[in-house]
Amino acid sequence: MSVSLRWSCCSDFPTLTVGLTQHCHEDNLTCFWCQRLFLEDLDWRSLCDTLGVMTDFWLISVPLDKTSLTSVEKLKRNLAKTNLASCCRFSIPELKVGILDSLLSVSDDLSKLDTLTESVIKKTHQCMREVMEQSDDKVLENALANGVDLMSYMTKFQWDKAKYPTALPLSSLADIITKEVSQMETELKSRAAAYSSVKTSLQSMEYKLHLQTCSLNDIVRKEDLVTSEHLTTLLVLVTRGSYLQWERTYESFSQFVVPRSSRKLYEDGERGVFSVTLFKRAVCEFKAKAQESKFTVREYSFDLEAKQQQERQQRSVHKKEQYGIFVRWLKVNFSQVFIAWIHLKALRVFAESVLRYGLPVNYQALLLHTDKKRSKKLREDLASLFKHLDPTASNSKTDVSFDIPGLCQPEYLSYICFYLNTNLLELS
Repeated sequence: MSVSLRWSCCSDFPTLTVGLTQHCHEDNLTCFWCQRLFLEDLDWRSLCDTLGVMTDFWLISVPLDKTSLTSVEKLKRNLAKTNLASCCRFSIPELKVGILDSLLSVSDDLSKLDTLTESVIKKTHQCMREVMEQSDDKVLENALANGVDLMSYMTKFQWDKAKYPTALPLSSLADIITKEVSQMETELKSRAAAYSSVKTSLQSMEYKLHLQTCSLNDIVRKEDLVTSEHLTTLLVLVTRGSYLQWERTYESFSQFVVPRSSRKLYEDGERGVFSVTLFKRAVCEFKAKAQESKFTVREYSFDLEAKQQQERQQRSVHKKEQYGIFVRWLKVNFSQVFIAWIHLKALRVFAESVLRYGLPVNYQALLLHTDKKRSKKLREDLASLFKHLDPTASNSKTDVSFDIPGLCQPEYLSYICFYLNTNLLELS
């Protein structure tokens, strides 16, 4: 025996969704979206999103005629009974309609802008993943809209009248979003390139566990080096199999090498570091002969190493500063572009509703939340419930593909439906 616990994010529809099923003999809750078991006090919706359940959000619009209202009520009952989706009212304010020709043009522009905005959202999120270098669920925790998770923002959407004044015509609102999104895309490219340059610069200087390139400060002591007006000490890298050859030949590389001056200072699994003292005027000659014998000479200076170490530290500090600045910018701008995207969806619903259902403006927008397994059955139910809106539509059009980003229908549907592609964040 099981008890259904209903939940809806919208108080207007308090019993639309069967969200969790609790079995009397268990203390666990089962999420009907993904069939995972959770403790009773956990937020199942947040966990589903964080764990990357393949979910769909559909933004539909139907006119408020008597038949459609009856169909909406029937839809509520069906959803509560079948668990096909959750549903909440999606609030869109009254906007300026304008003339029909202008509305048609704006509708086309909004479709193109939708594609651009989705692309910028995806690029911003991908950049967050690369910069933060954390697991997907940790990155997703930082992908917020107006300080809340993306699902909460969509299900409790409120139009931002300060940012997008409803007194402006649709074309002007579209221009605001276009300018905002384009500016974010441009700045994202420049900031990502600048941060990548800082990161690459530091990586090129960071300590590498190889004697040819690593810092020798921890290997060489001051007493290992002989420095005077005429003498200097060179450090030579010798492979482990060539130690005997080195000992036999290094004095022959120049007549100005100090006899028996070579000392092994350090070795790793592949090679050793040997010191050799010679006159400064013989350095070039010694290097050439050493190279012929496949020995690598590294000149060393405490002052140079200290300077390089200081530069590495400065670049490391600079990278940390730039990391913080860039991550904060990414969080803020991800939020802004996502908010702009949802407002854009609202604009598209409004424009299409006026074009489809006519004046006066009289429609209802609903946000449906389903999953991949239930989407086909939900499409069939919606087609059946709202077939009166297009009596000439054939039954073959009820089973449609959702492959076009932004739109539910590559073919004509009797109701208006836009697809909110949350999987563009690659949650799966």
